[in-house]
This record gives sequence, structure tokens and C-alpha cells, in this order.
Amino acid sequence: MCGIAGLVGSLDFRCTANVERMLDAMVHRGPDQDGLWASSGSGSGVILGHRRLSILDISEAGRQPMVHPASGTALTFNGECYNYAEIRSELEALGYCFVSRSDTEVVLAAFVEWGEEAIGRLRGMFALACYDPFSDTLLIVRDRLGIKPLYYTSQSGHFLFASELRALLTLDYLPRRIDPMALDSYLWHGFVLGPRTMVRDVHLLEGGVALRVASNGEILRQHRYWQIPPSKVGVDQVLAVREAEAELEKAVRLHLVSDVPLGVFLSGGVDSSVVAALAQRSSSRPIKTFNLRFNEEKYDESRFATSVANALRTDHHEFLLTEQQFRNQLDDAIGSLDQPTFDAINTYFISRAVREAGLTVALSGAGGDELFGGYASFTNLPRMMHIGKLAVGIPDPVRALVGRLVCKLVMGQGPEVPPQTRWGKLYYALSTRGNIVGLYQVWCAMFTRELQEALRQGSELSLKWGLYPGVYQNLRDQTDSEEDLLAISRLELTSFVGERLLRDTDTTSMASSLEVRVPLLDHVFIESISKVSIENRFLPIRKKDFLIRMMGRQLPVEIFNRPKAAFELPLEKWCRTTLLKEVEGTLTNKIIADLIGLESETIGRIWRAFKRHDPGIHWSRVWSLFVLMNWCERNNVYL
Repeated sequence: MCGIAGLVGSLDFRCTANVERMLDAMVHRGPDQDGLWASSGSGSGVILGHRRLSILDISEAGRQPMVHPASGTALTFNGECYNYAEIRSELEALGYCFVSRSDTEVVLAAFVEWGEEAIGRLRGMFALACYDPFSDTLLIVRDRLGIKPLYYTSQSGHFLFASELRALLTLDYLPRRIDPMALDSYLWHGFVLGPRTMVRDVHLLEGGVALRVASNGEILRQHRYWQIPPSKVGVDQVLAVREAEAELEKAVRLHLVSDVPLGVFLSGGVDSSVVAALAQRSSSRPIKTFNLRFNEEKYDESRFATSVANALRTDHHEFLLTEQQFRNQLDDAIGSLDQPTFDAINTYFISRAVREAGLTVALSGAGGDELFGGYASFTNLPRMMHIGKLAVGIPDPVRALVGRLVCKLVMGQGPEVPPQTRWGKLYYALSTRGNIVGLYQVWCAMFTRELQEALRQGSELSLKWGLYPGVYQNLRDQTDSEEDLLAISRLELTSFVGERLLRDTDTTSMASSLEVRVPLLDHVFIESISKVSIENRFLPIRKKDFLIRMMGRQLPVEIFNRPKAAFELPLEKWCRTTLLKEVEGTLTNKIIADLIGLESETIGRIWRAFKRHDPGIHWSRVWSLFVLMNWCERNNVYL
């Protein structure tokens, strides 16, 4: 796991300094080594930079950027290629010799041998930039699911890229201006949907996409090389399930490859438990497992993690996060965010604890809910789709009236802010007329349309409900022909996981120089799951029987017979106690609100409603605004 950066275009003495500044801004991503490489010749060219967190072959032989001695092909690589041993054997049979044990050298040789086709052979998580001296072009690639981030911009005749948005912010000629559409996306989702970012003219390369750039900095071609496969019908289910089970076991086994200490995040839920169980099955000694616990009993699930750890006989470690400890580390936690997001710092705290315990790599159970129907969306969205289709013929004013009446009947009515829940969004849900993509966006909306408009008073909202911004533009065609549960899974994997969870996990874990691996999101496993029927994959909804069966008799099923709980910090309580003054001080800062383009009085109304415990005003609403304002002020990025 590392950080990469680079520049393409007309080279002068300032270019190297700019790449060095980007690398310096990412020292946390690679504290072990750093390196620079520049193409030869005058005029236009390429500079590649790298910060290294040594995990595979921690010797000098694994240093990057890495150059192939015969062809001159150069590579800077962030991530892990889990099947590098298989590829290495294939290349050795073709006559290639290797001087290191690193996966980077194998990936480099693969590009020399197969060119762009090498991408399809890589099984792992990665963001890379590979310079081809024969075509004098740079190929930039992001892994299929978007586990590793990569940002780019074109400024002053140069194409620049980096693993973190904040690295690009070190460039003097990059305007620190908010992208208005990104701001609206944040108010809608609680995070910014790619390919846009919060900073104008900076773009996120989408997962599963490759970009080729000429040496003069011109983008030549961008194409998608992978997407979540559609479900395959008519497949023998006995064979399909066996294949998927085998691929998951193999994925976990491959994710355990490391030359440095490794452990598993263990919450006690199904997803992390199956990863821990399969990891322990592949290990000859007890694996290390880690869990956060809280004094607040409502949020503490450490007893479940302990039960799983005892059953698996892992080397288990618990870390107590108190309210005061959280307050003391809050500034560092928010400072770890590469972009504002409403829900990420929980990973920061567990990552910091694991890193301080001496580990460099941790496995996570991310992806299980999205692949196997663990969320409430898998039960509620199909019902709402049915209702929306029944409401197609009802006039818009009547739908609005019905929505408000039902919301008031169920939730009551706050004096200043209407409930920001699915009941408060009922009218908009009905307005989607049963379209799954539109309905999903309503379901996930942080604020109702009225409140979004009030927050951006005086500015025309750039995002209209039903226009499917960002990744949703492509998803509508893909989900139209899919059954409900498959469509919801695709939406959750692409939007929630690809656009928020993975990005947040990367930036908050790498802030502590910890590599987090996600074996449930192995693309080969996902492709095998596409052959498994809906009955074997999703039913019964929210039980995730497929994953539970994978644990065999290692764990008693009774451990998981409880309501699902998210990995959530006690922010609902802490925002009213220890954090109250700090949150209030930020939310009532009219100067910052004006600079961002938010209506301060509306923010005040939301904050007062939260403090009064008004119905439907969840902590995430005030926290999302607090993080947004804090991030913009910290990074000096304004409208």
C-alpha cells in the first residue's frame, strides 16, 4: 500500500518540485521510502512519484517507481496484486527473470509483455500509472471496484494525478474552489459522487476505468474495462454455489499474503466473522483480531466479537474508545478525511489502534451486506417500488398531500425542520413512479429536497431529483432489466461501497499507515456470485445464509440471531455532550457558511431541532454539515 503521484506535459525545473510536494503531502501513505523517475529527453515528458509502505518484499529491490531494464517501461503502483505469484510463473516460462519478490515487478513485466491487456490479468486492489516509451504515453488505471483511489486534473498545460485529492491541493496553480455540483451532491448523499470531487476541476478516476494520456498532457482515451456482471441464468446451482464458496476461500487466502504483521477487523457481525473464520482456517497459528468497544452499551458490540473470537480461538484484542479519547483525537480524525463525508472516522479510530498495536495490514468484512442483502434497503425498496407504481396515475399535488399527511401521522411534525426520514421523503419516493434508481437516491438522501433548497438559498441547485448524477447515469440502463434484489445490490455496491465506503476506508486507514484489504470485494468472487440464484444468494433477506454456511461448524448460528447493527460511534450522544460546544461553534459560524454557499439560518434551524430531539433529525444530519464546514475551512476551499 502506497501513495502515487505524477505529472505529464512540458517539463521544467518546477515540475519535479510539484511532484515532490504532492509526495510530501502523502507521507502517511508511505513512510518507508519515496522515489521519483522522469522520462528522458527535453520538451514534453512524464514524471512519476511514489511513497512506499513496505508490505511485500520490504527490501530495496521493491523500491518504486520501477523501470524495466530492457524496455524502459516505468511503473508507479499503489495496492496489491494478489495473484502475482501465478503471473510471475507464467512470465518466467516466457523467459522473464526477476530480482525481487515484490508484486510490483511482476505487474511491470506483465505490462511489458501484454501491454494494456495485462489489466485483465490482475486480481487485486490497485491504482497505477505505467509509462510506455514506445508509444510515449502514460496509462492510468484504477482497480475494478475502486478500492484504491486516484484523482487527476489538467492545469497550466499539465496532466497531474495523485492518490489523494489533498496532494493535488499543494499545487499553487490549482484553484481552491468548490465545485457547485459536488456541493449539491454532498447535501444530497452526505458524500460527493464521482467522477466529481469537492474541488472544481479535480476528477476521480472511476473504478474499472483506464485512462491514456499523451506525453504533452492531452487525454487520448478513457474506457471502462470492467463492471459488475449481470446475473447468469440457467446455471447448475450446486456447481455455482460450490464455485463461489471456493473463490471466497481462495480470495481470503490470497489476501493473507504479507511480509509484515497482519490482522482482521472483527465486529462480531456475519461479514467480518466469515472473513476471520476463513482466515483462521488458512492459518497455522491464531490470527490477530481487533475490535473497538465503548462505554455506551447501546453502541458496544464487543461481546459479540469476543464470542466469535473465542469460538475461532483467535488472538483477540479490544480497544476501548472513551468519549474523552474521541474528543482528544477528533482534530486528527477529521484531518484524515481526503474529502468531506458524513461517516468515516469510525475506521480512523480502529485503524489507529491496530497500527499502534504493531500491524501494517488488516482485513475487513466490507461488502457482505451489499452482496447478500444485509441492508434494510433490500426489504423496503421493493415495497416502495410497488407503491410508487400504484401511484403513477395520482396527480402530483395529491401525492404531495398524501406524503405530508402520512409523515405527520407517523412521525409528528417538528416546529422548524420536517423529519428527514423515509416518511419525510415519501412524496419524493412516490414521484419516482417505481423507478429503482430514482427511488434508491431518495432512500439514501441526507436531506429532503425542501431542506436542500433552503440550505442553498439564493443558488440554483445544480442537481435535480431524477436526473441521475454521476455514477447513476450509467446505472439506470443496467438496472432496468434486472430483478429488484439484483438491482439494489448493484446500486449498493456501486454507490455506497464504490463511492463512499471504500474511499473513506482508504483515506482514514492510510492516515495511520495501515493497509485495509477487502476480500469479499474480490472481483473473481463477485463474478462467481453472479452465477448463484437469487434464492441461494439473498433469501431469506438480511440473514446472509450464504456467508453463514461458509463458516461451517466453526461458529454457532445463534451468535448472529440478533438485529443488525452498524459499526457506529456514539455520536448521537457525544454531539450533545462533550462535542456540543465544538459542533455548535462550527455550525453557527456564519462567515464559513457564507464562503461555502450555505444558508446559515437553515443550518441553525437543523442544529436547534437536533438539540431539541425533534423527530427524524438524526445525528448524521448535523454531523455531515459539521464535517463539511470543518473540511472546507481546514483546506481553504470555498465556493
